[in-house]
Amino acid sequence: MCGIVGHLGPQNSVELVLEGLQRLEYRGYDSAGVSFIDDQGNLQNFKKSGKLENLKAHLGAGPFVARSCIGHTRWATHGEVNDTNSHPHSNELLSMVHNGIIENAPTLKNELQAEGFEFKSQTDTEVFLGLMTVNLKKGLNFKQAIVESFKKVEGNSAFVLLDPVTTDIYAIKRCAPLVCGINAVQSEVFASSDPYALAGLVDKLYFPEDEVICHLSSGNKNLLNFYDLNLEKTKKYKSKNQDLSASVSEKGDYDHFMHKEIHEQPELIRSLTHYYFAGEGVPSLEKAISKKPENIHLVACGTAFYAGLVIKDHIEKLNRIRCYAELGSEFRYKDPILEKNDLGLFISQSGETADTLAAQSLCKTNGLSTMSIVNVEGSTLFRDCDDNLLIRAGIEVGVASTKAFTQQVLTGMIYSAALNGILENGEKKKDMAAKFSLLAERVDKILAEEKIIEDVAKEIHIHKGYFYTGRGIYFPIALEGALKLKEIAYVHAEGYASGELKHGPIALIDDSMVNVALVGPELYDKTISNIQEIKARKGIIVTIGPRGDEHLKEISDYYIELDFDGLDELSPIYVNVVNQLLAYYIARCKGTDIDKPRNLAKSVTVE
Repeated sequence: MCGIVGHLGPQNSVELVLEGLQRLEYRGYDSAGVSFIDDQGNLQNFKKSGKLENLKAHLGAGPFVARSCIGHTRWATHGEVNDTNSHPHSNELLSMVHNGIIENAPTLKNELQAEGFEFKSQTDTEVFLGLMTVNLKKGLNFKQAIVESFKKVEGNSAFVLLDPVTTDIYAIKRCAPLVCGINAVQSEVFASSDPYALAGLVDKLYFPEDEVICHLSSGNKNLLNFYDLNLEKTKKYKSKNQDLSASVSEKGDYDHFMHKEIHEQPELIRSLTHYYFAGEGVPSLEKAISKKPENIHLVACGTAFYAGLVIKDHIEKLNRIRCYAELGSEFRYKDPILEKNDLGLFISQSGETADTLAAQSLCKTNGLSTMSIVNVEGSTLFRDCDDNLLIRAGIEVGVASTKAFTQQVLTGMIYSAALNGILENGEKKKDMAAKFSLLAERVDKILAEEKIIEDVAKEIHIHKGYFYTGRGIYFPIALEGALKLKEIAYVHAEGYASGELKHGPIALIDDSMVNVALVGPELYDKTISNIQEIKARKGIIVTIGPRGDEHLKEISDYYIELDFDGLDELSPIYVNVVNQLLAYYIARCKGTDIDKPRNLAKSVTVE
């Protein structure tokens, strides 16, 4: 959600922080701001609601000579969207930015007001500013003030603070994303909420554990030092070389990142096949299946949850292992029955989704083995799980997930096949690899013929509501298709199991409602009957179904034909690519902000 970037070094800090914040726009935000120490030694604070361009206009032409700067893009949780509530929050003693939520903010606010601290904003963030201010005025040094302030706050948060006296930057977190990085050549150091912000800017990344103070200082020999809450130096962090290029966040010839990322899917499918069938992913896959679980608790949110539903069906059918699919936001609160021989399986693009992380922690506390299907190596989920299967989707900038869904489903299916022993059988492994290759070819063909889907979108985008329907393996795809459309086109869309329409939702069907009917070889006759029920009530039928089916053509207002032959259990992924393109082109017709939909964030780091 909110994005943080901090820089200290000989280059112009303001420019580098703004560049980093621009890369984090995909996370979703409603205001932006920077604080820096100017060449006269003064603390400057600029912040503005709206897009990053508003902040840049507020800053003016510049250039600003600064060697230390922190910046933030805010997604509002406490307090309305305005300049005052934007970050950074500052006074003469410090400036700070914050991701997450301070759960005991009301209590602390009352205590601080009693001590004479005056609040200017409606945010919970300013509570930490108040705690720091009170502690600094008591005579504590900056690190001591951080320790005492941090001990008082509850909830998941990451704080990055700028000391105007020394120009040093400090960072600390609890169950929230935080990464530091060093560029040894330039003798500069960074802090951020997302490693993508530092792509091409640093040589090495550092991921601190919770309750570790990261001290960024040009005055220290090491540029970056880590301390525990006793202010003793600590090695409670993990490090890795930075292997991301700045070019990963460029659109190229595409109008939108979402469109680009849809088109990346065929090559990603091919790459994933090699990675787990014959490449570097083989050891992690072998380790993941070394112990067969009695039950699997699959936990995820949003698109990742719908991917999980597809994986659940595959695991149960192939392995006869009971698999419970649960929403991350509900899992902790239902008092789940967890046994030590069960597996907690967590799916996330970012690896920083707060509800998913909390569910993982609960499973770990109860003695379960935990495994992630995740996109970001080094993310919190990746670090906390016993085993990890990377989906290798690369950076996904579009807020509405596309390629990550495909890679999550395929990675889950590979895990399921490995559990069954299929990958130990040469012929079966070869057949499965061939099927993956066929999927990539079929998606290539969809993309080559996407004008057909665009033309359908132009015809139906004017309607008031959309029902996506599917049966069996296509039901989760109906849910995901509806989610994509509502996310980026801002229209009402619902996904249903086809047979459930008659149990209530069919009351809404009339000549202004569209049914996007997902029809495959499975449960074909029953799905046709459900389409007829909608057609009888004058609903508009858009069918995504088997190529050359004259009956479907006859009952459909619009018919998108697909070649299902040979795809079998992979066909839901195939159909979903059509859903992605349909949502994309409907949104284009409506003129919405496709890559950065309103009110949404790429990585949901608060409950």
